[in-house]
Amino acid sequence: MRHRLPLALLGALAVGGCGAHPGATPATAPDPATAGRLATPAAIAKARADSARYAYTAADIHFMSSMIGHHAQAIIISRWAPTHGASPAVLRLAERIINAQQDEIGTMQQWLRARQQPVPDARPMAMTMKMDGMEHEMLMPGMLTDEQMKQLDAARGAEFDKLFLRDMIQHHTGATVMVKQLFDTYGAGQDELVFKFASDVNVDQTTEIARMQKMLAALTLGITLPNSTY
Repeated sequence: MRHRLPLALLGALAVGGCGAHPGATPATAPDPATAGRLATPAAIAKARADSARYAYTAADIHFMSSMIGHHAQAIIISRWAPTHGASPAVLRLAERIINAQQDEIGTMQQWLRARQQPVPDARPMAMTMKMDGMEHEMLMPGMLTDEQMKQLDAARGAEFDKLFLRDMIQHHTGATVMVKQLFDTYGAGQDELVFKFASDVNVDQTTEIARMQKMLAALTLGITLPNSTY
């Protein structure tokens, strides 16, 4: 039996599950679809050398694994822009999100692969936690619900623009929450690549949130977005 839990519980559950020994393998089994994609010996050796200086933790693994699915949902809805009558400004925003987050997914998958951890496919998925002998399914912070996805997919033109901006602001805000949860976890975020990646995500998405808020405000006021908006 599956139950959805409030997003507010995610941070507590993530922190509570991050006390494992650095480099410990999560309980989740590797995805058979990615089992054959192994890191090169050189990549593994470099990862070990990096970890000898700055040990990674279960919280780092959780963050990198979860953010793959989080990014994947942003890419899916961004790919709707050309087919849903988005304005030129929103089209450019969507293209930037796709390009940036595809590259970041590759970085996260390589980081996990080099440390011989399970590597999730780039697809949105809820997190499953076991509590009191039952499985509970929850969305990561900011991720769109099925109902929000259906509403956005049904929209066209200016209505799509408004919903896309509203939903992507929510989505980006969730990513910054995940970064905060990582850095609030004792011992986490010390790995050099994890620290840089998480910091970049926080800065980039905070900047994009501010831009999207201005775009949404203009649309709400009935102002046509100029081609140079984004």
